[in-house]
Amino acid sequence: MTGPVALTGTPGSGKSSVARRLASRWRAVEVADLARAFRAAAPDGPGVEVDLVALARAVRRPGALRGVDLVVGHLAHLLPIPDAIVLRCHPRELLARLRHAHRGTPRDRAANYVCEATDAIAIEARALGRRVYEIDTTGRSIDAVARSVARRLRHRGPTREGAVDWLSDPGVTAHLLDPPT
Repeated sequence: MTGPVALTGTPGSGKSSVARRLASRWRAVEVADLARAFRAAAPDGPGVEVDLVALARAVRRPGALRGVDLVVGHLAHLLPIPDAIVLRCHPRELLARLRHAHRGTPRDRAANYVCEATDAIAIEARALGRRVYEIDTTGRSIDAVARSVARRLRHRGPTREGAVDWLSDPGVTAHLLDPPT
């Protein structure tokens, strides 16, 4: 493996769970923890507000990410890391996961649905010149997804543009055009 990989995706896609599962073999660091370590973070309620400009500058320094295999978080693809694994999840399942975990407000969950449905993170990563590898987590166990991520970490190989397309699902398109109230 050469250099770290950004493990990113919409909240609820399984990034942190997968990173924990891979911890025995791969060193993963959450974006928020990295931001704290490089003093590029400010407290923001229960979370952290990341100064992406300062963090990007810090991780560009030689050796800044030495020993790190995965930088994990929905902002990871925005850092200067050439390769990004984007975890994808069918928007309907993503919404159910977020509801079940009581994560975010209904408005936040609706925004995450739209973000996932429209491929926002993968598109953003590609626009920044990242090599993007999409892995669909829909209906899959954490172990199965972790095996797919580990395989991709070992063998980066060619990417497949638009490997996941939720907009081809008429239910997703209908939801976007006429969201439930």
